[in-house]
Amino acid sequence: MRRYSSLLQSAKLHTMAEKKHKLVGKQLPEVTLFEGVKNKVKVRELFGNKVGVILAVPGAFTPGCSKVHLPGYIENYEKFLKLGADKIACISCNDAFVMEAWGKDMKAEGKVRMLADVRRDFTKALDMEVDLSKQMGSIRSKRYSLICRDGVITHFNEEEGGEIKNSAAGVIIGQLKAMQGKL
Repeated sequence: MRRYSSLLQSAKLHTMAEKKHKLVGKQLPEVTLFEGVKNKVKVRELFGNKVGVILAVPGAFTPGCSKVHLPGYIENYEKFLKLGADKIACISCNDAFVMEAWGKDMKAEGKVRMLADVRRDFTKALDMEVDLSKQMGSIRSKRYSLICRDGVITHFNEEEGGEIKNSAAGVIIGQLKAMQGKL
C-alpha cells in the first residue's frame, strides 16, 4: 500500500490542476466489447444509470499495467465503492482469452471487469489509438482512465508517453471524492 501513497499525493495535485479534456461531457460510445470468451458487453448498458470507472491500458500482462496500473484499481476496489462508483472496468485491445487470463492472474474477478476491445471500436470512438507496432506489434490503446455518470464522461485522465500518473487509481479516488456532493 505504501507505493500508492505517492500516487494518492499525486492525485491531490492532479485534481487541483485538472484541465478539462475534450471528451468530458461526451457520451460513452455505443459499442460491444467482450468479457471472457462468451460474454458480449454493451458499454452504454453496462454504465447506464451508474457511476463507472474505466481504465484503459496498452496491453495485458505488460510490466506497467500488471505491476502498477491495474493493481491500484483492484486494491482500492472497496474505496471506489464507498466513494460512489458502481462499476469498474479495464479495457485493452487484446483478445477475450488474454483479458480473461490476465484478470484471473491479477485476481480482478468480482472487482474489475476485464473487457477486450478486440476490434478497437471503443478505442477508435474515443480517438485513443496509438501505434505501438514497434513495441507491441500493433495499434493499441493509449493509457487513460475516466469516470462516467449515466454513460456521460465526467472526468478523463490521459497519460503522456509511458507514464502511469494521471490515470492512476489515486487520481480517480481524488476525483470521486470531489464528486461526493454531486452524486
